[in-house]
Amino acid sequence: MWRNLASNALTFLVVLFFLFGGALIWAQNTYVSEGPLEQPICVQVDRGTNFRNVSEDLAADGAVSSAALLRIGADYAGKTAELKAGSFLVPEGASMEQIVDIVTRGGASTCGTEVVYRVSIARATVQVRELDPATGRFVEVAEFNPAEEAEPAEYTAVKAEADTRYRVALAEGVTSWQIVQELGQIDILEGEIEEIPAEGTLAPDSYEVSPGDSRTDLLAQMASAQERILAEAWANRQDGLPYDSPEEALIMASIIEKETGTPDERFLVSSVFVNRLEQGMRLQTDPTVIYGITRGQGVLGRGIRQSELRADTPWNTYVIDGLPPTPIANPGRASIEAALDPADTEYVFFVAKTLDPSDGHNFAVTLAEHNANVAAYRVLEAQREN
Repeated sequence: MWRNLASNALTFLVVLFFLFGGALIWAQNTYVSEGPLEQPICVQVDRGTNFRNVSEDLAADGAVSSAALLRIGADYAGKTAELKAGSFLVPEGASMEQIVDIVTRGGASTCGTEVVYRVSIARATVQVRELDPATGRFVEVAEFNPAEEAEPAEYTAVKAEADTRYRVALAEGVTSWQIVQELGQIDILEGEIEEIPAEGTLAPDSYEVSPGDSRTDLLAQMASAQERILAEAWANRQDGLPYDSPEEALIMASIIEKETGTPDERFLVSSVFVNRLEQGMRLQTDPTVIYGITRGQGVLGRGIRQSELRADTPWNTYVIDGLPPTPIANPGRASIEAALDPADTEYVFFVAKTLDPSDGHNFAVTLAEHNANVAAYRVLEAQREN
């Protein structure tokens, strides 16, 4: 009898072991396999919440098949305590493992409402936009120019929401004066800016900010980013370039930035200016003349006069030899890299192809070729006037 009882108990334990093993394998497969979500959603993780609440919300939204299994998997991975507040995009079919990673890895929120303060060369705007989870694209809700328009109701409403994200986006080629002026108009930032940063030292990029952030701290972040970009590009520069320091390369990068908005042309434009420096030719570039007039404080808004081409300013490269004493704008990474890795050409001239700047330039080696290109451009100008 005891032998039969022992045999039955052993059989039961074996069955129980296999059942447990099977359940464990099922749970593991379920945790890493494609989830039931049929279309992307935004999941909101409130500050101070816990993984139980988040898991139950995800289950209610149909993103996971089991809230308990999600918590068990997160706990086993040691991520339960790493939950991050924010709004996060959960893609279609995301596994539990992927969802846990999304809500615990940190960084910027990836969906929800976003306010973007755009600082461009000609104007500054404030854009309110929402991410459409189904397409992964932002949809504009409102846009306005704070210098010219009243604050719209949409902007007022999203500022009152705790999960609204904010971003300051700088266009390549804006000046330090422009950046300081526009940061002063952003009402969620705090503090006074005592001094305008040196021209060229701020990295054009997109910066996430929060209400109450310091304007001075944001400028310091921009300066640190530009310093890193310049140092990296300088370390990887071509041999034999006509620069004595990274600062001179930054000056060149700012000229390249203002001369072309066509990404593919930056390295060609760089080659023209490098070739001119190496041949002892003056750079003769209009943006340096304009900077000598405006000092970077706004847009000239008209053509350059002949007298201004001859004006003796420190930046006028029709008058001075070599590079101007400072950058003429804040160049982006691509222009910095172009300044330090120019294309291998013999070009020393270029002029716009058409009246549309996006069409790029015609490049030339000889003055005769350049004059022909200039003549073709003058014809287009005359046709426009007629």
